[in-house]
Amino acid sequence: MAPRRLAAIMFTDLVNSTAAAQADESSALALGREHDALLRPLFEAHQGRVIKSMGDGFLAEFDSALRAVECAVDIQARLRVRNSVPGVAPIDLRIGIHLGDVEPRGSDIVGDAVNLTSRIEPLAAPGGICISGEVFRQVRNKIPNRIDRLPTVALKGVKFPFEVYRIALSGEPPRPSPDPDGPPRMAVLPFANISPDPSDEYFADGLTEELIGTLSKLRDLRVIARTSVAQYKATPKSAAQIGAELGVASLLEGSVRKAGRRLRIAVQLVSVSTEEPVWAETYDRELDDVFAIQTEVASRVASSLSRSVLGPLPTKETASVEGYLYYLRAVQLLHEDDVPRLRESVALFERAISEDPAFARAYVGLARACDALVMRGGAEYTDVTTKAEPAARRALELAPDSAEGHAALAEIHGMLDRTEEGIVEAQRAIDLNPNLAEAYETLGRQLVNVHGLEASLQSFRKGFELDPLGLRAALLYAWFAQLAGHEAEAWAVIDRMHRLNPTNASVSDAVGEYYRLKGDLSKAREAFERGLRESPEDEALRVDMAVLFALDGDRKEAERRLAEIGESAQGAGQLNAQLFVRSALGDLDRAFEALRRLEEMHAWPSVVGVHPTFERLRNDARFQAFRARLHLAT
Repeated sequence: MAPRRLAAIMFTDLVNSTAAAQADESSALALGREHDALLRPLFEAHQGRVIKSMGDGFLAEFDSALRAVECAVDIQARLRVRNSVPGVAPIDLRIGIHLGDVEPRGSDIVGDAVNLTSRIEPLAAPGGICISGEVFRQVRNKIPNRIDRLPTVALKGVKFPFEVYRIALSGEPPRPSPDPDGPPRMAVLPFANISPDPSDEYFADGLTEELIGTLSKLRDLRVIARTSVAQYKATPKSAAQIGAELGVASLLEGSVRKAGRRLRIAVQLVSVSTEEPVWAETYDRELDDVFAIQTEVASRVASSLSRSVLGPLPTKETASVEGYLYYLRAVQLLHEDDVPRLRESVALFERAISEDPAFARAYVGLARACDALVMRGGAEYTDVTTKAEPAARRALELAPDSAEGHAALAEIHGMLDRTEEGIVEAQRAIDLNPNLAEAYETLGRQLVNVHGLEASLQSFRKGFELDPLGLRAALLYAWFAQLAGHEAEAWAVIDRMHRLNPTNASVSDAVGEYYRLKGDLSKAREAFERGLRESPEDEALRVDMAVLFALDGDRKEAERRLAEIGESAQGAGQLNAQLFVRSALGDLDRAFEALRRLEEMHAWPSVVGVHPTFERLRNDARFQAFRARLHLAT
């Protein structure tokens, strides 16, 4: 038998290589060759030995865990620099490292250490590095990078729970992870619709959101927001992968079968550490019992996680099943976020209220839908005061401790420039439900003009922890982090969102804005142009490109693009474009005219007091008068 030896084993994997080859084989092969040429010299530089190449990855060994980790960090850092060039196809790697005995077999190596490393690598995010507990204990005080512990996992073929850690690259913010001494973190995955009628999908989606809402009211749990878990609908990912990506220790999953007024709801709570159910239950009930099912599931979850339930669990909120079904359909449409769907959502919330005028959450939904419709230009701004505000206040009359009701009213206060009242209501919502991610966003946008960027950033950071894959939460957090001077923290979030959403216009805009704020107008322009190729009518991208030309001294092109925006944008959108571009051009008279009209519409941008584009505007006496009128901090 060949002598065994202790080695640090590394597996790398090129993410999505199979899909890339199917889409464009020649480009994928070229990318593979570049990947190979980049990695081999780095293995050699860190005294590693390539055991074999699998086409889309490598198996390598090192005589030191430290050298293996330093090599992995070097690889990912170089790839981040390469991938930051706008327009290039990204090379995204996952890397896993473990330390253990191996046995030589010719030019190959075998043993449990190799098998374990191959199980660790898939737990890393694209662009990430995961290491075992054995490696962690060797390197924890020897590298400058932060190391975050992931939920304990049960690896396939391994009989005992396994410690896995992730290595953060320079400037990367902490990712949420379960704290043994803190509230347990969990996620409710989208329930599968197995009803005979595919149109009942709304009911499965609605039940998922209802369970998130019900569980989030348990104060000693931390529950991931809907926007992050929605991405796992019909996912092939394992519980361990999802747990690592969301930083949770438990997953609630299930299915819904609705046939007429009969329900069959199958639910199970899965431990991320073992990938086994903690408990499972099937409910065969009438539709009228859906609230009782939610309450029972919440009680089982709280009991299984050995947590006391602080405060009473939600009870049945409406006696009208028809009203509740209208409500669920309306909530699904509210998330579609386009004007026709929002109008339909408003109508359905109103029908739910007509079925049960005491249904508090239907009033909250109506307030949110009206707000969203106004913000998308689908309704008059007066609807905020004539429809949205009365609905939110009625919800709080019916349910004074409704966190969602206080959050909705906070948003309305913010829209109407009642900043202090908005802060009070948003904080009240968070006090009632610390899991309400949208309340942190509302609070953050209002804090910036009263208590400054750092206070605002703290709120956005907390919202991001509850919604780690939500695009809006992530980009707001990143934007305010950069405005507050935390550039590396901001880029880590933007880079991750870009990897997850490479063709999204908002992400391209965020990349461009990042470079613009850094003063790298060339890279900013490339990012904006890429976004406009993907979404040529995107208003934010068009405005930011016009601002870029203004900052670059090309007044003629900036004016031309502003005129084009004026032909398509209306109301507040057109005035915001005027405000940004005129401020960048130094045309302060017209910038202040736009700001005055936006003030009348309660639609001025919340960053006007902190964004560098408005620096000359802020130095003008007219801006001090604007601050005074709105009681904003100086």
